[in-house]
Amino acid sequence: MAEGNYSIVTEFVLTGLTEKPGLQLPLFFLFLGIYVLTVLGNLGMVILILFSPHLHTPMYFFLSNLSFVDLCQSSVIIPKMLEKFVMVRSVISFEECMAQFYLFDVFAVSECHMLPTMAYDRYVAICNPLLYNVTMSFKVCSWMVMGVYSVGLICATGETVCLFRLLFCKGGDINHYFCDLLPLLEQSCSSTFINEILGLSFSSFNISVPALTILSSYIFIIASILHIPSTEGRSKAFSTCSSHILAVVIFFGSLSFMYLQPSSVSSMDQGKVSSVFYTIIVPMLNPLIYSLRNKDVSVALCKIVGRRQFM
Repeated sequence: MAEGNYSIVTEFVLTGLTEKPGLQLPLFFLFLGIYVLTVLGNLGMVILILFSPHLHTPMYFFLSNLSFVDLCQSSVIIPKMLEKFVMVRSVISFEECMAQFYLFDVFAVSECHMLPTMAYDRYVAICNPLLYNVTMSFKVCSWMVMGVYSVGLICATGETVCLFRLLFCKGGDINHYFCDLLPLLEQSCSSTFINEILGLSFSSFNISVPALTILSSYIFIIASILHIPSTEGRSKAFSTCSSHILAVVIFFGSLSFMYLQPSSVSSMDQGKVSSVFYTIIVPMLNPLIYSLRNKDVSVALCKIVGRRQFM
């Protein structure tokens, strides 16, 4: 890049989800409600699983970690998003922007790999029940979760370090409601080729590998369900699987739309809408989808509520 009289950006302005004045207040209350539901649902799941001994199983161990990831990801994104709905300008410093991107990347990548660990757990439980306690021991589950967070940290660190090598010297208006990779690259006046290649490579790995793992697990799970003699049992199992698959499709589908296409053909306005699904909608739905028709969770909740009433 040729040298020039550039003004280095020290802060960014988030343009938000929309700039239409008439939508600001309704959207504020909508996303505030979603955030409250997300916090209550995911924090409630973590606390419920932590204090219910009969939920100390591999499935709920993974579910509690998924709830933790969803809670953290939402808390990284939504508060700053809400600020834009009630303020004329939502300013974020360069350091805060990099920190927001880093934390978002850690938790988003972690969720990508937490979902296949949960699918694999269900595969072992349904297809190899006699070997379940050995295959999914506490040590194995702990290593799997550590691996999930390690992948998130490695990918986020790599992409964030590469962002620091860029020179940001344009207007500073980020066409998004949070500091994401693609809108940040648009603000750079230096070459972003390495960042784009790294981002596309990480995105391809973190989306395709987990998605294929989940698909393979559910193919075997569905094949096993078809051998259930009871029609009612098959119907209940298919109902549970369909809700899980729907959440996975929404999550990975919206991620693919945002990150698995060249930046030259991607529309940031459409990308913002797509981002709402994997940053806001899915974290709110996950505790409902994975526990709504779960008898163990209902029993644990009734016990805790009943215990508090008699205290």
